[in-house]
Amino acid sequence: MATPDAVSSSQSWWGVLALALTAFIFNTTEFVPVALLSAIGDSLHMQPTDVGLMLTIYAWAVAVVSLPLTLVTRHVERRRLLVWALAVFIVSHIVTGVAWNFAVLMVGRLGIACAHAVFWSISVPLAVRLAPSDRKSRALSLLAMGTSIAMVAGIPLGRVIGEAFGWRVTFLIIAGAAGIALLLLRATLPELPSQGAGSVGSIGVFLRKPALVALYAITVLVVSAHFTSYTYIEPFVQSVNHASNSRITYVLILFGIAGMPAAICFNRIYPHQPDKFLLASIVALSGCLLVLFPCALNIVTLSVHTLVWGGAIVCFGLAMQAWVLKLAPEGTDLAVSIFSGLYNVGIGAGALLGNHIAGDFGLPWVGTFGGVVGALAVGIAWLALRLHAKRATVDPTAATGVQ
Repeated sequence: MATPDAVSSSQSWWGVLALALTAFIFNTTEFVPVALLSAIGDSLHMQPTDVGLMLTIYAWAVAVVSLPLTLVTRHVERRRLLVWALAVFIVSHIVTGVAWNFAVLMVGRLGIACAHAVFWSISVPLAVRLAPSDRKSRALSLLAMGTSIAMVAGIPLGRVIGEAFGWRVTFLIIAGAAGIALLLLRATLPELPSQGAGSVGSIGVFLRKPALVALYAITVLVVSAHFTSYTYIEPFVQSVNHASNSRITYVLILFGIAGMPAAICFNRIYPHQPDKFLLASIVALSGCLLVLFPCALNIVTLSVHTLVWGGAIVCFGLAMQAWVLKLAPEGTDLAVSIFSGLYNVGIGAGALLGNHIAGDFGLPWVGTFGGVVGALAVGIAWLALRLHAKRATVDPTAATGVQ
């Protein structure tokens, strides 16, 4: 017979898995437009690169509302808040699915952005909170698996559905999947009173932590670098590699597959070498962007490149979330919401920068410019981690990461 503790632990992991499924759905809908730029553009009589600005608007909306929504909802019981967020998510997808012009499409996407902001501000702290004290890295890895599976299955499947039945059907199916996730969250999560949500005063505390401020700056730079290229991966591969639709889908699947071993590496390596793990992920990502164009000329080199690139961005995201949780234990929800907001500032900035580069210099140059931005992030990360290590020699508790 299972002990009460074992039963409690089992129930906790089911809750983490439900959060991972919801993360899969949120990541699918955030990035599925990347795989449907051409289809949406044709339907709305727009250029694919102009449709790509939808990601900029979406991302910046998340950035703007993340902090205010986190503060407004900081006292709301967490399971109830997740249910509300998913209800808004579902309604907004229905609006997106029936949109007859770009303005209506953006109304739906802005509603999704609000739900996104709430979900990501509390999902990471909740996953860590639900997990046993010695398995917190594993909980983060499971959330990352949800993201990776979205890249492997969700986004390519969304593209296949969009190609076969129209892009609107893709968004309506996502609404249905979100309904299932809502029911699972209600069934698997216990009541979770708000804990460690932070307050307006926490912002001042965060600003007095140089390492945390540096990590926030690195987030904007690295994510901007990444999305300068990734936002336009579909037209980029078409232009440079002259790839068919099936080959583009293959590249998107490879990108997501890379996230699975990356999550495993995080679970095994990060707890022992958190600083080196973070720096290595930024170096790998920046290097991939710098050599994106020559690697894209051949499908074999593009395949290897895509695996490394996809793994690097997942490792970066996981390491950054773990560092943020470590450096801001007194206000985890607020600290993660700021991270999520700045991550989306990076997405929007990268999509906008990529749009200008593609228009002014041509699509083949998006990787080069992104790599330069990434190289700047490498320098800042190296300096910030070195200074943090020196501080840790004086205060050993500063060197302890999320386990």
